Amino acid sequence: MSQLKKGAILNYTTIILTNVVGLLLTPFIIRQLGDSEFGLYTMIGSFVGYIAVLDFGLSDAVVRFVAKYRAEKDKKGEENFLANTMLIYLVISTLVVIVGTVFYLNMDSVFQNSLTANELVQAKIMFAILVFNLAISLPAGSFTGICFGYEQFAFPKSAKIIRYISRSVLVVALLLLGGKAIAMVILDTVLNIVLDAVLIWYVFKKLKVRIKLHQYNFKLVKNIFSYSLWIFVFVIVSQFQWKVGQMVLGVVANTTVVAVFAVGVMLGTYYGAFSTAISEVFLPRATQMTVANATPEELTDMMIRIGRISFITLMLVLGGFVLYGSQFVSLWVGDNYHDAWIIASLIMLAYTVPLVQGFANSILQAKNKLAFKALSYLLFLILGTAFGAFLAKDYGGVGMIVGTVTGWVIVQNIMNVYYYKVIKLNIIRFFRELLNKTLFVFILTLAIGYAINLIPGHGWLNLIAKIVLYVGVYIVLMYKFGIVENEKELFRASLFPILKRIKA
Repeated sequence: MSQLKKGAILNYTTIILTNVVGLLLTPFIIRQLGDSEFGLYTMIGSFVGYIAVLDFGLSDAVVRFVAKYRAEKDKKGEENFLANTMLIYLVISTLVVIVGTVFYLNMDSVFQNSLTANELVQAKIMFAILVFNLAISLPAGSFTGICFGYEQFAFPKSAKIIRYISRSVLVVALLLLGGKAIAMVILDTVLNIVLDAVLIWYVFKKLKVRIKLHQYNFKLVKNIFSYSLWIFVFVIVSQFQWKVGQMVLGVVANTTVVAVFAVGVMLGTYYGAFSTAISEVFLPRATQMTVANATPEELTDMMIRIGRISFITLMLVLGGFVLYGSQFVSLWVGDNYHDAWIIASLIMLAYTVPLVQGFANSILQAKNKLAFKALSYLLFLILGTAFGAFLAKDYGGVGMIVGTVTGWVIVQNIMNVYYYKVIKLNIIRFFRELLNKTLFVFILTLAIGYAINLIPGHGWLNLIAKIVLYVGVYIVLMYKFGIVENEKELFRASLFPILKRIKA
């Protein structure tokens, strides 16, 4: 089995594991910590996320440049690139500590109107630990990038799965023994250090990668930053998408509102993971296609193939959540988290188009043409965040997310024009083939799913019965009427070996 297939399988294993365990653990964590402390925990994680932007996009640059040097069979260039990158990371870790210290000293004034004295003490302790964690994990993250550049997805993803399972078990143990948010932060730090050490060992011992400074190359560093600068801007964009809302609500509202918002965002990110599991393993392939001067039509063909698989998967999740998500959230974390369903639904709706066009972003990275997208997203998400902050004063988390997704939708439409005019991707054909058959099946399934939702009852068994019926209807209709022949072959190739093993 190829590393791409292994990578995709392990991605979906991680997604299923993360979603299932996350869904089981979240209500438990909320009960053990309480709404207020859970909100504080997520808010400080968001605050530290701002400092994480000091990575400057280097981890993505490592994937791209390592893949490039391998395609060119330039081992010496790869060694020198990695050595120069490590020197840059040394500077970055220093900056993380400096910026973290400045933020730490100003936390009292930032949260004086929204946090109690006890919450502020906890916040400062967690923040200090997370900054230390970040200073170590940012440089170590480049080793995952090296693995991906070598198209070796299986080991790093397997290691992360083991880390996640271990963390889940230990979190339960910690909370049952009386531990709180600070204990969880310490646990995460220790596990991150262990994972980083394992990945470093794998890169040096198994992949036989060498890091050697043949020369300090200012031109190389300039090329690295000319590429990673726009990744860096995208990291800032990501903060506006997922983190800034929690910070804004932490200042203008309270930690309980942050907790509800965080749950909604978490569910939204679970949705996105279903698609990025496919698209993220294709950056090295997009780089290779670009080096080989693939035509716009060939790139469009690949984008359609990946996009349809993502779209078919996403529509199953989106339709189910819109229909049954309110009942699920009520049973899962309580009626007081109802707004989390609205927040997650809005995220999913806005997130769908960017997700099914994930390969287009890989093409931009491979062609080193991220500037326009980065600046456009940054501008409109800043405006969207400002709009959300205005709405949040009266409408809380729902107002915050309405502002964010408004900017998101506008900029994605702008990007489709850019893909068509500048990158020469056939966006019209992309959407025509993306929606071919699938849209009709989705609408039909929604209508049937709505009827299914009329089944009386409110408990877990009632919800599970509705979801099973909905999923069954979707799969049957999509297979019979929605997917094309090569997708049916892919489905059969994936399903039949599993069925044979079950029968055996």
